[in-house]
Amino acid sequence: MIQNAWLIPLLPLIGFLILGLGNKFLSKSLAGIIASATVLGSFVIAVTIFMDFINGNAQATTINLFDWINAGKMHISFSLLIDQLSLLMVLIITGVGFLIHVYSIGYMHDDEGFNRFFAYMNLFVFSMLVLVLGSNYVIMFIGWEGVGLCSYLLIGFWFKNQDYNDAAKKAFIMNRIGDLGFLLGIFLIFMTFGSTNYAEVFEGAKGIASGDTVLVAITLLLFVGAMGKSAQIPLYTWLPDAMAGPTPVSALIHAATMVTAGIYMIVRSNVLFTLAPITQTVVLFVGLSTAFFAATIGLFQNDIKKILAYSTVSQLGYMFVALGVGGYSSAMFHLTTHAFFKALLFLCAGSVIHAMSGEQDIRKMGGLKKYLPITYITFLIGTLAISGVPPFAGFFSKDEILALTIGPYSNAIFIILSFTSVLTAVYMFRVFFLTFHSTFRGTEEQKHHLHESPKTITIPLIILAILSTVGGFLGMPKIMSENHFMSKYLYPILEPSYILSKPQEGASEFAEYTIIIVAVVVLAMIILWGINRYIKKASVPPADDAQVPALRNLIYHKYYIDELYDAIIVKPFNWIGGQFNTVVESDLIDGFVNSIGKTVIWGGKTLRLVQTGAIGFYIFAMVAGIIVILIYNFIR
Repeated sequence: MIQNAWLIPLLPLIGFLILGLGNKFLSKSLAGIIASATVLGSFVIAVTIFMDFINGNAQATTINLFDWINAGKMHISFSLLIDQLSLLMVLIITGVGFLIHVYSIGYMHDDEGFNRFFAYMNLFVFSMLVLVLGSNYVIMFIGWEGVGLCSYLLIGFWFKNQDYNDAAKKAFIMNRIGDLGFLLGIFLIFMTFGSTNYAEVFEGAKGIASGDTVLVAITLLLFVGAMGKSAQIPLYTWLPDAMAGPTPVSALIHAATMVTAGIYMIVRSNVLFTLAPITQTVVLFVGLSTAFFAATIGLFQNDIKKILAYSTVSQLGYMFVALGVGGYSSAMFHLTTHAFFKALLFLCAGSVIHAMSGEQDIRKMGGLKKYLPITYITFLIGTLAISGVPPFAGFFSKDEILALTIGPYSNAIFIILSFTSVLTAVYMFRVFFLTFHSTFRGTEEQKHHLHESPKTITIPLIILAILSTVGGFLGMPKIMSENHFMSKYLYPILEPSYILSKPQEGASEFAEYTIIIVAVVVLAMIILWGINRYIKKASVPPADDAQVPALRNLIYHKYYIDELYDAIIVKPFNWIGGQFNTVVESDLIDGFVNSIGKTVIWGGKTLRLVQTGAIGFYIFAMVAGIIVILIYNFIR
C-alpha cells in the first residue's frame, strides 16, 4: 500500500482541478461532495499506511516520481518521503481537513463563491501535503510557497472588502520575509552538503562538530522561515489579522496545519538543530517570548476569533520552547493535540458567529447556552483542553512541555511558561463565560434568529470534541504509564539527535505530581473566579476604551506593535519609495528617456524647415555638398 502513497497529494489536486475548471457548472452540493471526498480518500490511504507502520509491516520509503532538475552538480528529484513524521502530519492535515470541509458545506452554503472556496481549500490541502511529504528541502519549499499563496487567496476570499484584502496582503508579505530566510538556508545547505535531500544532508551533518558556524547560520536562516510561517516574534502580526477570512479558513490554516509548518520543518531538521545549540537557545527564547506576549494580549481582546488567534500564537510559542530544549516529540505531541482542540474552538466560534448573524464581539453575546447546546458543550471541552484541565488533551501535552523546562536556566523558563499557562486559562474561560452564560446582550433581531447550527456543522464539532478529550492519551507521563506512544512512534526519526545529544531528562516523579496538583488547584480557582465575575456579577468589558486603565488599554491595543511597525518600517519605506519615484524614476530615468524623444522631435521639426520645395535651393545645396566633399578629400 505504501507504494500508492503518491495518491495522497494527487487526490486533493484532482479535486482542485475539477472544482476550478467546473466552477460555473457544478452545483454546490456536488462541489462540496467532490472536495470532501478527495480529502477523505487521502485520509483513508494515510490511515492504511499508518497501520502498516504500527504493525511493523512498513518502513520509511522514498517514492521517486520523476527526476526534476539536473544541472551540473545539482540533482533534484520530485520524490516523496513516507515515514513516521510525514505520516503523522498527513493524518492531521487530511483528518482535520476533512472535518473542516464537511463543516464548510454548512457554513458556506449561502456564499456565492462556494465552489471557488472549495477549490482553494483543496489546493491548500495539496500544497500542505507536498510540504510534509517532500523528500528534500526544495520540494518542501514548493509546498511552503503553495500554502502561502493559498493563505493569501483564502484570507482575502471576500475580496470586495478592502480590509480583508489588506489582511491578505499583510499575511503574504510577512510570510515572504520569512521565506527569504528559508530560501537562503536551502542555498547554504546545498553549498555545504552538495545536496538538498534529507538523507544526504543529515548524514553529512553528523560529521560536523557541534556548534559549527555554518550549521548555526543554516539553522538560523531556517528558523527565520519558521518564524514567518508559524507567527513568532517579530513576524507574528499577520496571524490575528488573518481572521478576516471565513472561519473554516481560520480553523484549517491558522490552527491545525499551515502555522505548524515551521514546527514540522524544525523537527524534520532535528539533526541540524541539535548540532547548533546556539540556534536552539534562540528558538527557546523566541518561543517563550511569543508564548507570554501573545497570552497577555489575549486577556483583553473582545473579538472571539482574535482571542483564538492570539491563543494560537501563544500555543505555537509553547511548541518552539519544546524544540528549544530538544523535546522534538513533545513539540509534535502538542502540535497534534493543539490541532484537535484549536480547530474545535475555531469551528465552535464559527457556529456562534453563524447563529449571531455575523457578530464577533463577545460583549454583544451572552446567554447562548440554551440556544446552542451542542456548540456550548463542545466549546467547553475545547476550553478545558487548551487550559490544561485533566484528563483532556491539552493537559498531557502542556504538562510534558512544562516538565521539560524544569532545570534549564535556573527554572526561569518553567516559571514563565507556567504563568503563561495560567493566562491561557484566564482568557479562555473569560470568552467562554461571556459568550454562553449570563443574559443575552445582542439585539432582539439576533435573539429571534438564534438557533443551533445544522448537522454538517455540529457533527465535526462532536468528533473534534472527542479527539480533544482522548487525544492526550497518545503521550501520558511516566507516573501514569511507561508507554508514551508519541515518543516511541517518532523515535526512528529522532534517534540521530538522541545519539548526538542526550535529550532533556525532564521532571522527577515528585515534580510531576507537584505540577499536576498545583495545575488542578490553580485551574479550579480560575474557573471559580470566572463564575463569580462573569456569571454572578455579570461583569462585561466596557465598550469605551477611555474607561479602562492605561496598562489594560495598552494591552488591548496589542502594545501598538502594528503602529510601531507602521512608524519605523512602513512609513520610512513608503517615503524612500516616494523619493525614488520622484527623483530617480521620474526626474532621472524618465527625464533621460523623454529627452531622447524630445531631441528626435526637435531634430525632425528643424530639418523639416529645409524642405522648402524650391528647386533652385536644392541645386544650390547639392553643389555646395559636392564642394564640401571635394575640399574634405583634398585636405585628407
